[in-house]
Amino acid sequence: MSVRVVVVGAGVIGAACALRLAQAGAEVVVVDRSGVAAETSSRCEGNLLVSDKSAAPSVRAEAELAIVANAMWRELAAELDAERGDGPATEFEAKGGIVVAFAGGEDALLRFAEGQRGIGIRAEPVDRAALAALEPDLAPAVELGVHYPDDAQVQPSLATQSLAAAAVRRGARVVRAEVTGARMRGDRIVGVDTTAGPIEADAVVVCAGPWSGEVAARLGTRVDIRPRRGTILVTTPMRQRIHHKVYDADYVGAVGSGDAALQTSTVVESTPAGTVLIGSSRERVGFDETGTLPALAEIAAKATRLFPFLADVQLLRTYAGFRPFAPDHLPVIGPDARVEGLFHASGHEGAGIGLAPATAALIVHHVLGVAAPFDPEPFLHTRPSLQVAA
Repeated sequence: MSVRVVVVGAGVIGAACALRLAQAGAEVVVVDRSGVAAETSSRCEGNLLVSDKSAAPSVRAEAELAIVANAMWRELAAELDAERGDGPATEFEAKGGIVVAFAGGEDALLRFAEGQRGIGIRAEPVDRAALAALEPDLAPAVELGVHYPDDAQVQPSLATQSLAAAAVRRGARVVRAEVTGARMRGDRIVGVDTTAGPIEADAVVVCAGPWSGEVAARLGTRVDIRPRRGTILVTTPMRQRIHHKVYDADYVGAVGSGDAALQTSTVVESTPAGTVLIGSSRERVGFDETGTLPALAEIAAKATRLFPFLADVQLLRTYAGFRPFAPDHLPVIGPDARVEGLFHASGHEGAGIGLAPATAALIVHHVLGVAAPFDPEPFLHTRPSLQVAA
């Protein structure tokens, strides 16, 4: 008899976990109140980054997770493309990334890249002349850049839907409903109650993104995952003038900050459709979707400093989404300490798209007992750093 697994959440993390669990022989039911890719995974940029991952000891585990996930994405994108057969399943682009510094920021960027090279991230400093060849429209005030050839991108909604569809082809079911509580036998979870009725399970995996803390509470436990809002601008289509994922070194600091106040930094990239995505912002305002204009104005101003031609480009739309933020900046992946049979896969904040395949591999390890692909210890929600942060 196969193991019955309920995956709560049909974003990219839930879809990736569902696919890998189904491939490993589990009987999978994905439960989501809004449907596949309806929330965070459709309101982001689709980043598959190693460039923003720090080698600092406190968060080095995430950098190592990103290196593994980056390699997995290349195989996974090819797998999904081949399975679909009639077009790109994820719009995977191995475009590479460039992190740039203006005057005064060069030394800090070079030190950051040196640390990354020490853990195996390819980070190649480039001078002004080389930058001009890589990105001709980049502002001449940029003093230095670091090229990250392994940075890549997918279309996040499309990639999530493709993962879910692949899981369904392997027998997984998707149920549109809200999880309202746990079905318990002693200290063990044996299913979930939902607005569509009860679902029995041998294991439950919470992949509810920024709502994971709320879902965990309904299931009788606690995990410290908080929403962090981000905003993005999208231009009208144009000829390609930006050839890599390009961002200011300030972005790295924003990623690693736990400040609740608004922080903005410049991240600019083209898409296969010809639009340009411009980010990014971070602020903790709960699930409030209003009052995004200050963030959008700051993002636009900083983007035109990086690429001056953007000042004359028309915007198509803007959007905001909520990222699952863990206070110690590491995702939570693994078994719950209070409820037997319950597992967590959340807290990736803005890196969920990139880290999804490696997260799924760890969940398969924890749920089905297969060999771990790498050390799972740093991501357990019982880790001391998360308890202190809470």
